[in-house]
Amino acid sequence: MNVKFNFYFSDEIEHGFYSAKYFLKTCKIIKNEMPGHIVKMQFFQRKNNVMLCGISEVIALIKKIVGNKVIIFSLSDGDIIKANEPVLKIIGKYEDFGFLESVIDGILSRRTRIATNVYKIKKLFKNKNISLFSMADRQDDYLTQIGDGYASYIAGIDKVSTDAQGFLWNKNGSGTMPHALIQMCRGDIIKAVELYIKTFPKEKVVALVDYNNNVIEDSLLVAKKFSHKLYAVRVDTSKTLIDKYFENKNIDGFDPHGVCKELIIALRKELDKHGFKDIKIIVSSGFDYKKIKKWVELKIPVDIYGVGSALISDNRIDFTGDLVSIDGIKEAKAGRYEVESKRLKKIEFDL
Repeated sequence: MNVKFNFYFSDEIEHGFYSAKYFLKTCKIIKNEMPGHIVKMQFFQRKNNVMLCGISEVIALIKKIVGNKVIIFSLSDGDIIKANEPVLKIIGKYEDFGFLESVIDGILSRRTRIATNVYKIKKLFKNKNISLFSMADRQDDYLTQIGDGYASYIAGIDKVSTDAQGFLWNKNGSGTMPHALIQMCRGDIIKAVELYIKTFPKEKVVALVDYNNNVIEDSLLVAKKFSHKLYAVRVDTSKTLIDKYFENKNIDGFDPHGVCKELIIALRKELDKHGFKDIKIIVSSGFDYKKIKKWVELKIPVDIYGVGSALISDNRIDFTGDLVSIDGIKEAKAGRYEVESKRLKKIEFDL
C-alpha cells in the first residue's frame, strides 16, 4: 500500500497522552518484567457491508512512532468488509506498540463510520447525475474535519464545506452564502447575490432561497436577474415552517413543513417553465439515508443533497483490537482467536 496522504499527528500521541492508561501501564510492566516477546494484534468490527477507512492513517501513525520495529498486514481504505473480518494485524514487541491500541481503534471506528455513511448514500444515486455535498463541519469538534473529510473522499464525495475537509486531497471548500448574508441585506436576496458577485466575480453563485420562506418566488427573482451567474438554488427551509407557496392550496395528504418533496417538484417545474432548466436544485436540512432513499426512489428532482449530521452520527461502527498469539503460539482471551484472511496484504515501509 502506498500511503500518499500527509497525515498530521500530535507529538503527544507518542507520549501516551491519548492512550488508555491501562495500556501505558501494561507496556511499562512488560518492558520491565518480560520484554522481547513477539505478539500479534488483530483488529475487526461487527457489521456487514461496511466501507473500511482509516488504514492509511493508522499505518502512517505506526510508521512515525514505531517505524520498522513491527510487521503489518492490512486491507486498504475503501475495501468493503464484513463482520468479524480482520482488517489489520500488527506483529512485534508489545512494549513497542501496545499503547497505540485505543488510538488505532478510534481512528478506524471514526473514519469507517464516515466512509460507510457516505458510501451507502452514494450507492442510492447509482448512475444518476446526483451529487452529495458534505456539510458535516458544524455538528462536531472542528479538529475532526480533516479526518472526516478524508473518509468522505475515500467513499467518493466530491464537495465539502471547508478547506480542512478537503485538505488531504487538495480540495477547497465550496458553497456561497449563508442566511447571515441575506440578513445583513435586510432580507433582500437580490442585493445579497449582487454583493456576492461583486466580491467573487469569477465564481458561479448558489443562492440560498428560503430566507423569506418564499422559495419559488425568490428563486425566480434570482434566476431572472442572474441567470448567467447562477449555478444553483439551495432550499434549507426549517421543519417548523410551511412555505408561502402552499398558501390557499390543498395540503391534505402530505406534510408541507420544511423541505418537502412537493415544494421541490413545484420549484423544478417553475424554473423549467421560465427557461431555467440548467439551474440546479440543492436541498439541505434534515436529510439522512432513509429520506434520501425515498426521494431518489420517487425521482424527486434534486441535483445535490447537502448532508451534515447524518454523515457523522448514523451507523455506529466500533473496532476492537485483540492479542491473538505470543511468540508464534496461539494465545487469546476466551471467545477470541486469530481469523485467517487471504485479503490482508503485507505493508512495506519506505524508511
